[in-house]
Amino acid sequence: MPLFHRTSQRAADQPPPKRRILVADDDPSIGRLIQTALPAQQYETVVVANGMDALNAFEKDQFDLVFLDVMMPFVDGFDACERIRAKSDVPIVIITARDGTDDIVQGFRRGADEYITKPFKVAEFVARVEAILRRVDMQKARTAPTFVQVGDLAIDAIAHKVSVRGAEIKLTPIEFELLYFLAANAGQVFTREVLFREVWGYEYVGETNLVDVCVRRLREKVEVEPSKPKVILTVRGVGYKLERS
Repeated sequence: MPLFHRTSQRAADQPPPKRRILVADDDPSIGRLIQTALPAQQYETVVVANGMDALNAFEKDQFDLVFLDVMMPFVDGFDACERIRAKSDVPIVIITARDGTDDIVQGFRRGADEYITKPFKVAEFVARVEAILRRVDMQKARTAPTFVQVGDLAIDAIAHKVSVRGAEIKLTPIEFELLYFLAANAGQVFTREVLFREVWGYEYVGETNLVDVCVRRLREKVEVEPSKPKVILTVRGVGYKLERS
């Protein structure tokens, strides 16, 4: 059975345009580190010190990627994330000093796509930025079908809409990508590492709990009983698959 990838290799080979990055963190050293790490010829980095300034900046300008620290004055990262997500599908990454599952779940619930834990290495941060933006580019050049129907689940990739049992559901961009990939390859089992690479766009597998949390969130939205899933199944010792109806 052929594997439908989310993306086409041709799009990945195209040089990306200059991108605008919004970073909100009340630690000035983080802002300086990020601005230094991202080459000015490729990125325009706007750094603000709190969530309120992040919301104001996002209201005035367009950004390709947003990083939000969790603990900030006036408006914290989770609230800023939720308010930005209500207006835009821009990729949002939560920056946190805590790597517990609660923070990850909270970030996903508010609309984040990913998280990165402090302290982080410059190379790791740059790789994360490049992978996220590459993923966004690739989503515009899909090789898989633009419409996927599996049982009661229907996905319109062009309109970016998902319906379950006839009712439209709201997904974050990364939730949409994971569900789309699983549905386009319904019946096939994927390890967390493969899902991490195919959906998040990374070649390394250091934070595969992102997959587990995202699957949990999807089950809450597509399953009749999330604790007894019938659509997105766990294959013990292997990974996940979307069940064919």
